Amino acid sequence: MFPLALLANVVLAFVYFTIAAVILGGLHRSGQLRTNHLGIATTAIFFSCGLGHTLHAEHFLSTNPSFVDHSITWPMATWDAITAVVGITYLSLRKSYALLLERPQMFLDLPAAEAEERLRDAEELFRTAFVQAPIGMALVELDGRLRTVNESLARIVGRRVDDLEGMTLDDLLHADDADRHPGGAAALLGESTAAVAAERRLLHASGHPVWALVQANLVRDAGDEAHHYLVQVVDITARRRFEEQLQHMANHDPLTGLLNRRGFERELERQASLAGRYGTRGALLVLDLDEFKFVNDTLGHNAGDELIVATAQLLRERMRESDALARLGGDEFAIVLPEATREEASEVAESLLEQVRTARTLRRPSGMGITASLGIAMFEEGLSAEDVLVNADLAMYDAKEAGRDRTAHVEPDGFTEPRIKSRMTWVGRIEEAIARDRFVLHAQPIVGLRHGDVALHELLVRMTGDEGDLIPPATFLYIAERHDLVQAIDRWVARTAIDLISGHRDAGRHLALSVNVSGRSLADGKFLDEVETGLRLSGIPPQRLVLELTETAAVGNVGLARRFGERVHDLGCRVAIDDFGAGFGSFYYLKHLPFDFLKIDGEFVEQCLDNRTDQLVIQSVVRIAAGLGRETIAEFVGDERTARFLSREGVDYAQGFHIGRPQPLDVALSADAVTRNGHEPRT
Repeated sequence: MFPLALLANVVLAFVYFTIAAVILGGLHRSGQLRTNHLGIATTAIFFSCGLGHTLHAEHFLSTNPSFVDHSITWPMATWDAITAVVGITYLSLRKSYALLLERPQMFLDLPAAEAEERLRDAEELFRTAFVQAPIGMALVELDGRLRTVNESLARIVGRRVDDLEGMTLDDLLHADDADRHPGGAAALLGESTAAVAAERRLLHASGHPVWALVQANLVRDAGDEAHHYLVQVVDITARRRFEEQLQHMANHDPLTGLLNRRGFERELERQASLAGRYGTRGALLVLDLDEFKFVNDTLGHNAGDELIVATAQLLRERMRESDALARLGGDEFAIVLPEATREEASEVAESLLEQVRTARTLRRPSGMGITASLGIAMFEEGLSAEDVLVNADLAMYDAKEAGRDRTAHVEPDGFTEPRIKSRMTWVGRIEEAIARDRFVLHAQPIVGLRHGDVALHELLVRMTGDEGDLIPPATFLYIAERHDLVQAIDRWVARTAIDLISGHRDAGRHLALSVNVSGRSLADGKFLDEVETGLRLSGIPPQRLVLELTETAAVGNVGLARRFGERVHDLGCRVAIDDFGAGFGSFYYLKHLPFDFLKIDGEFVEQCLDNRTDQLVIQSVVRIAAGLGRETIAEFVGDERTARFLSREGVDYAQGFHIGRPQPLDVALSADAVTRNGHEPRT
């Protein structure tokens, strides 16, 4: 037994010393002698075990063998022998163990190991996100070469991943964008900021351009050295197309596709600037159809729209590409003729009148041809764009008042012709009426069809003449709008409405009023500023004030109308879209215009009992408004049968001569009339 125990201890001592040496060598090779405390402790444990077994062996050799032999039992010797065999087996794996020790992570401290694991997880997460990202992604070398790309980027440009890797970003740029942006992708990637973004056109493999938002992030290593770029590519083709459509709609008339007033004013300003700076010649023509209102009244708005479209097409065919053609509103068109002399402008004007007069597509109900009146004004140094437009507009009215179907010039010495002077006199009368507060209001009731109560009144403005007579709005509002006087009138009406609501509240009566707002007031910041001030000072419930926008004014500048409506709602007031259905593409604009009421145009109401088309339009408007949680008001309700039909179809309110004619305020808003209002519209 003594020899077996001695041999076992010698073997175990050798094994433990060897293992300690292997661990120590591995720590040395992997540079962990100073950092891996767990490895050092493991080495010390194995070394102390080897030292212990060495002392056991030395004790056996230095002690009387016969004594030792009798003191050691078979179980003890057998255990030492088994332990030695296990140690030898473990030692036989030392090469594999040493190989493992050469890896720095083998004996890392636990926090370091966890950090390494998190790093691996993060790398795997990035790899997965990179490959599966719904947007295009690429790792790009500092020289702009694509190192790695994902499937989304390949799909955006219509290429395979393998084909893209190795190409440069410049290879993907559309040629026009590469010309517009010297340096191409290098200019984008060369920015010193951590992240840059730009909208660029990429070239699809099929040859068509793809608008993309390209964002590049510079990635640095641990030493803050630039390593590569992470580039993200988002296909924004659909967004750009939508923005272009919105921009087009903002500057073009939805019915004819011509420039609208907003778009035309820029062309007008440009031509006026050229004339003022370089003396560039040019002319402005303003054309207005004669008796257009008669067509509308006898055949309806649809026929009127068809006439407008046909006129626009006729003018478009006659104009040069360098000419600017616009529909200013209603049946009024404007044309800028760059570089035209007075004689050339007259020749074009006469030609246009002849084409309008003889066009088979332009006919009145009687079958007779349509005629037009046309005013001509020249661009001259010292005249602003607005001056030229006013001159041409006044000349057009001069032609109309001289008998229609003719042209009229603004004479070089100014407004010398009597009819133009008369037109300017009207401007002066309106200005005087504003200064002297010579406007009065009438009110027309709007009644709830379910309860029969007066829900609110619409205020209608009149101007007082020199003899105390009342001048209807059709006589002066158009001139006021053309000369930017209508904004002051709108502000006066809104202030008066707030005062009326406040006065009735103090008398214990509920009053809600609706005020018409012209298209010009949409851009007049003073209008809503005065409304806000009036609401604050009076303390009236703001929902009792309703601001009405005509559909044509609203869709003429959708963005402006939307911002106006949003601010009105912020103030707590309500918005009504007037004459709904009279314009083109009405339902489309419901997506973009905030409103509380839709006022169904009277064209669809007057004959709705006998016209299936009118009935379908009314049903559609009611269904859409109800689905949006809004209310409807039918205009031009002329009899009880029509009112009952509208009620059955779900129309909320009615307005018209059958409901109540416009009356002076002291009659329309008398105590008896207002106290009938036991019901207010939903907010």
